[in-house]
Amino acid sequence: MVAEDSGWLYIDGERTDPGAGVREVVEAANGEPLGAAPMASAQDVDRAARAARRAFTDGDWARSGPVERASAMRRFAAAFASMADSVAELVSRQNGTPIGLSRALNGALPSALLRRYADRVEALDLEEVRGTTLVRREPVGVVGAIAPWNYPQALAMYKIAPALAAGCTVVLKPSPETALDAAMLSLAAEQAGLPPGVLNVVPGDRDAGASLVSHPAVDKVAFTGSTAAGRLIGAECGRLIRRCTLELGGKSAAVVCEDADLDVLRAGLGAATFMNSGQTCTTQARILAPRSRYDDVVDTVVDYCRSRTIGDPLDPAVRIGPMVSARHRDRVVDHIEVGRSSGARLVTGGGVPAGLDRGWFVEPTVFADVDNADRLAQEEVFGPVVVVIPYTDDEDAIRITDASAYGLAGSVWSADPERATAIARRIRTGTVGINGYTIDLDAPFGGMKDSGLGRELGPEALDAYFELKSIYRG
Repeated sequence: MVAEDSGWLYIDGERTDPGAGVREVVEAANGEPLGAAPMASAQDVDRAARAARRAFTDGDWARSGPVERASAMRRFAAAFASMADSVAELVSRQNGTPIGLSRALNGALPSALLRRYADRVEALDLEEVRGTTLVRREPVGVVGAIAPWNYPQALAMYKIAPALAAGCTVVLKPSPETALDAAMLSLAAEQAGLPPGVLNVVPGDRDAGASLVSHPAVDKVAFTGSTAAGRLIGAECGRLIRRCTLELGGKSAAVVCEDADLDVLRAGLGAATFMNSGQTCTTQARILAPRSRYDDVVDTVVDYCRSRTIGDPLDPAVRIGPMVSARHRDRVVDHIEVGRSSGARLVTGGGVPAGLDRGWFVEPTVFADVDNADRLAQEEVFGPVVVVIPYTDDEDAIRITDASAYGLAGSVWSADPERATAIARRIRTGTVGINGYTIDLDAPFGGMKDSGLGRELGPEALDAYFELKSIYRG
């Protein structure tokens, strides 16, 4: 397993020892040692950022045409695809993602994104004549990309693929919780023959991230993570007048209309609400149910939860895996205790599953009779904990949905797609699903309000890595 040989950074095309040493990584399902994660120091980040700057300023990557960059990206995609199954398994062992989901998002998706943006940039005109003016798209420069632990490869590639396509160079800082698989991403870049400094990988803690955000060689920061961290990054980028894309937290709502087919709701809860055991920023953890069908909706959600297989994420039958760490498991349980003390009604779950005392497991948990003003309805839990909130009519549902600091995702469930779409249009959130929730790779993804700035995916993601220059030739 690569976990035994992953304690290195990737800087300027070379493997190098981490300046801050290594940190033990344990397997989420059993708490046993899995490997040693490299921790980059501020000096490592400095070397990586300077290497990326040299590659951008003095190298051929930014100056090469879209065809040449697309060719290199396709080699990168092929190299990554050859190790995708191993990457997916390693991610699941680190963070508890059920293996089927990990194979799709950490295994297959990164290569698909590289190919998608290779195709997109090849078809894009980088220069446009407007009268006597030449308008050019030019790469923004060095990108500091900071990826979280819940979908480490997918969310890293949300940033890397469009950045490389645009001609940028990248310093990626993966999360320490999922630093082992970062070595395999480095290996794929090495096998693809990416020029030195074009992609640098420096796993590290918050200090390493802060060093990257503030580094003078960085032109843009692309971050996925908590709103609290996003505020700090946004403030620093504002101080430095540095571009940033921030994909942050959420406390999204699923609006179940009185005409909804509850079998459809039950079938869609996995993707909308419990994907990756709730460790997903788009989790629709507030389920809004009409008073006329409130008990039926609660019963549907509870039945779904009780039918889920909980256990080893490497078992294909498992749908609910462990939390990423003991610390995060305890945080989720603390939120459940807040719910218990709030007057809400605990309907199912509420603790550690019987027989799973090893590893970081939490039962799928449902609270009913929850007031939308309660902490449990307002704070992001990032685990398999949902609340069911009653509402009176469509106007009330829209009001409750928007009574949140967040605005990342959501869904509307109705037998009338036009009615559902009308409700979706009025919700202040960046993405909304109708009778389900599935991210479209060709559409912009991101949030409103405290859920972030800017968009990833779709052509909009590529636009975010270009600067526009007007050459007046009058």
